[in-house]
Amino acid sequence: MPLLPVRDIVVFPQMVAPLFVGRPKSVAALSSAMNTAEKHIFLSTQRSANVDNPTEKDINRVGVIGTVLQLLRLPDGTVKALVEGQMRARARRFIMGDEYFQAEIDPIADVIASEAEADALMRSVKDSFEAYAKVNKNIAKDLVAKIGAMADAGRLADAVASHFAFKIEDKQRLLEAMPIDRRLSLLVELINLELEVFRMDQRIKGRVKEQMEKTQKNYYLNEQMRAIRKEMGAEDEAADELQELEKRIKRKRMPREASVKTQQEFKKLKLMTPMSAEATVVRNYIEWIISLPWFERSRVHIDITEAERILNEDHYGLEKPKERILEYLAVQALVKKIRGPILCLVGPPGVGKTSLARSVARATGRRFVRLSLGGVRDEAEIRGHRRTYIGAMPGKIIQSLKKAGTNNPVFCLDEVDKMSMDFRGDPSAALLEVLDPEQNFAFSDHYLDLDYDLSEILFITTANTLPDIPLPLQDRMEIIRLPGYTEHEKYKIAEKFLVPKQIKANGLTPEQITISEKAVYTVINRYTREAGVRNLEREIASICRKVARQVVKTPTDQIVRVTESSVLKHLGPPRFRSTEIEEEDTIGMATGMAWTQVGGELLFVETLTMPGRGQVTVTGKLGDVMKESAQAAVSFVRSRADQLGIDPNFYRKVDLHIHIPEGAIPKDGPSAGIAMCTSVVSALTRRPARREVAMTGEITLRGRVLPIGGLKEKILAAHRGGIKKIVIPKENEKDLRDIPATISKQLEIVSVEHMDEVLPHALVLSEGETLFVKHDVPFALRPTDGNQPDERPPIN
Repeated sequence: MPLLPVRDIVVFPQMVAPLFVGRPKSVAALSSAMNTAEKHIFLSTQRSANVDNPTEKDINRVGVIGTVLQLLRLPDGTVKALVEGQMRARARRFIMGDEYFQAEIDPIADVIASEAEADALMRSVKDSFEAYAKVNKNIAKDLVAKIGAMADAGRLADAVASHFAFKIEDKQRLLEAMPIDRRLSLLVELINLELEVFRMDQRIKGRVKEQMEKTQKNYYLNEQMRAIRKEMGAEDEAADELQELEKRIKRKRMPREASVKTQQEFKKLKLMTPMSAEATVVRNYIEWIISLPWFERSRVHIDITEAERILNEDHYGLEKPKERILEYLAVQALVKKIRGPILCLVGPPGVGKTSLARSVARATGRRFVRLSLGGVRDEAEIRGHRRTYIGAMPGKIIQSLKKAGTNNPVFCLDEVDKMSMDFRGDPSAALLEVLDPEQNFAFSDHYLDLDYDLSEILFITTANTLPDIPLPLQDRMEIIRLPGYTEHEKYKIAEKFLVPKQIKANGLTPEQITISEKAVYTVINRYTREAGVRNLEREIASICRKVARQVVKTPTDQIVRVTESSVLKHLGPPRFRSTEIEEEDTIGMATGMAWTQVGGELLFVETLTMPGRGQVTVTGKLGDVMKESAQAAVSFVRSRADQLGIDPNFYRKVDLHIHIPEGAIPKDGPSAGIAMCTSVVSALTRRPARREVAMTGEITLRGRVLPIGGLKEKILAAHRGGIKKIVIPKENEKDLRDIPATISKQLEIVSVEHMDEVLPHALVLSEGETLFVKHDVPFALRPTDGNQPDERPPIN
């Protein structure tokens, strides 16, 4: 008879089963069976389903003679067969043919050893099947009735066995079991075991269902695993973790409020299911509390001399910030506890604000923490989220302190002027409590809901522009301005730090390259235009890369000397032109001074007169304030026309055009007022303005000269441009102490209170002219014949 080895199924007599056949020999065996009249085939189960080419030892001897009811060939080459088991049979011999397998078989007749025992066992099988059907709703009622009506013991055993999902080994045992009463006994044993497993599974599912009502359905699988472990008697691993957490809580030194809160939360955690969402939230909260540095402090160095040495070593210049830090250290040496100062370093990019904060940490022996506030627009970034939110965390302040590990670090709040606000709140308002020495000893984070002491932290904030910081926040900080580096300071920084750093970074040594002083000054003046030194460092790095390439390409023992002339070869044409004075004194051309974020600049004011009707034109991309200063200057000149020797009706016959070159650059502010007035007087009186004299100051309609800002940068720019004399407002004399002595010694600085005092210094007087000054009477420019006595002494 053809042999069909089947996998993962045991076919019983009277059982109809669909089979999907794909192995060529199995398909051939089915085809051979279909060609016979009886369509019989011997169905035997493989011992291992993983064997694709079974041999005689891989096939069970006892199987079933089956009838092929239907055969359907599928498009993928496989065959779907519908077979029905007829009777048991034992293979006497397997014939392993090349085309398909065959077997010589002996049919096995059903035998009953004891009729009484068989009847009792049949009743037990029916009762067990009925009990199983009651707990398993998937068993149809008509099947239960059909099984209960069976009188043949063999058919009953085979029918019941085919409807249970026993293991393949157990089904094969049922198929081989003889006589029938032994088969029924084995069947009762398997049914009762299956019934017990099903009931245990129902108990596990019931327990999980009760727990799901308290938690979420998403944890169904985890809870089922836990219930299985509990049923098996496995130890709960979460108990060890809770014990370890309890030890950490006891070891941690915390304030009383935090300790009480932690104990309360830990008691709640022990009562919770470990896999629940709420348990995870509580555990994270406890972890945050015990990981914060409540009382851990860094030992602060109070050696003033050593701190001063470190600050000077890291930064050249920046005297005011250094002086304030040293004052703080001196006070701390005398007082046991002092609230940390809150400093705000305001200055243009690249002047060393953040690096100064890092140096302060090194000088004082504290940890350094930096928090960038640029682009922060959510108040919760500072104060944290409340624990009711999913994924809630403390704010950046508390997170940074955890990372620092101490409660007295140097805390740098970088770019405090770059914060913004939206519907989520205003982070600058949240900083009010952080940066207020009267409040930050009890800072409350929304997540922790506990008071945390920030008073020992040395806060240093940085900003580029002061107006962008809200006024209430400014009021809580000590503002220290970093105006930018002078040329001399930039050179010193490059000499001591930037050049050695870039030589090392580019793989060179001091024996291979030197950069001259004039070369560094050329890079500063012609290739950079900034208040800091970032672009200067980039240009020096570019020179070092060019030299490194030259050294690698043509190795030589000679040192490469970078001079003023070789800078052009390495960096290309200069990007900026240095503002220098005119070659000769010019009518209508006065020299003013301007302040920019990258330093000071010379500002040239040009005035032309043309026949017209008194129209005044002001050009040069000027702001409203600067245009109004020009109008005030013209009005002042009109009021003094007679004393200046100008036709009082000039404004009816002459048009004035006041222009400030470099028209693509926006300009604004009142400090060019006296320069514009001097330019107008020079144009109307046809007297040249002195080219080596620069001036700055706001002018009023009465001729008073008011103070201005940015004096240091303006004077440095004037010195750089070759100016010899500078006219400044009288009230700005107090700012001269910020000017380096090496610069002030080379300049003649004149302070004035009135426009009357400016013109004698600014205009070139012809021979035979004298300028008289009297503040209550307008001054006069008039020729003298030398014989006429003069009541007022001349001023040179």
